[in-house]
This record gives sequence, C-alpha cells and structure tokens, in this order.
Amino acid sequence: MPTTYKAIATVTVGSGGAANIQFTSIAADWTDLVLFASLRTTANDGYQSVTINFNGSPSYSLRRLYNIGSDAASADYWAIAPADSATLMTANTYGSLSIYLPNYTGTTNKSASIDVVVENNVSGGVSWQGLNAGLATLTSAITTITLAPYGGNNFKQYSTATLYGIKNS
Repeated sequence: MPTTYKAIATVTVGSGGAANIQFTSIAADWTDLVLFASLRTTANDGYQSVTINFNGSPSYSLRRLYNIGSDAASADYWAIAPADSATLMTANTYGSLSIYLPNYTGTTNKSASIDVVVENNVSGGVSWQGLNAGLATLTSAITTITLAPYGGNNFKQYSTATLYGIKNS
C-alpha cells in the first residue's frame, strides 16, 4: 500500500521569537504523524535541548545516540536545536529535526523516533547529529504536540515546524 503524507499545519515563528511551537486539535484521521522542524533558539551556549510534550504531559523515557564533533555518546533527553551564539554556532543556521509518531491514536504508550542534525562552520564550534528513541507514557490519542527550548529560552524568528498526517491507503 502506498503511504500518503498530508500537511496538517505549519507554524513559523514571527518577529520577537516564541516560547514554544504548538500543534493543537490534532484529528484522529491518520495512521501516523511526522513532524519536521527547522529550529534555532535564543540561548547563547552553542546548542540547546528542546522539550517535546504530548497532550501537555512531559512523561516519557528516551534513549539517544549522538555525536558531537568526533565524540559519540548517549543521553536521556529528547532533542536539540542550535542556539544563538556567534562564537559557537554558525550565524543564521537552523537545526533540522524530524519526529515520527506511529499509531498516535492507539491506547498504548506512544513510541517516537527522532532524528536531529546541527551544522556548524564556526572555528572551534561543534556540530551535532543524533538519533533518539522515545516512549511517552500516554494511553490516549495524541491531540497536542508542544516543542519548547529547555531552560526558558525562546525559538528565534523563522524557526518553522510542519506536522504531517500519514495514512496507509
């Protein structure tokens, strides 16, 4: 069966930035969801964690395999985006993030696959690549997805996220 993607909604951060990017009232019309985002934050420390909440709940576990520069490691938080640091990150460069949510309407815990990359061309700066596997302890359908920079920072203007519905038909 062919897989059909349809854009459900797109959010683009305007002038002055935004504390979060949120998709609400997600209908149960699809088999799976996928979210693609291009993000940058106002933090000034190189790269920053991005929290992901489903239906307002941050209750999840995560395993992550990532590479910073030439060092590989693993950690327990969701995803990252480049921060606004002229000394650590390439100016006006946004990180790429994709989140795949199979069976988002099911009655069991929700799994997520997250892929992230941040390019960096600043001398002495760091680049980042990561693969994340998560499990949200949520047994109702996902109807709201919220992305927010960890630690109270904001997303910068032009950060963008698009949510797609996927249907096998």
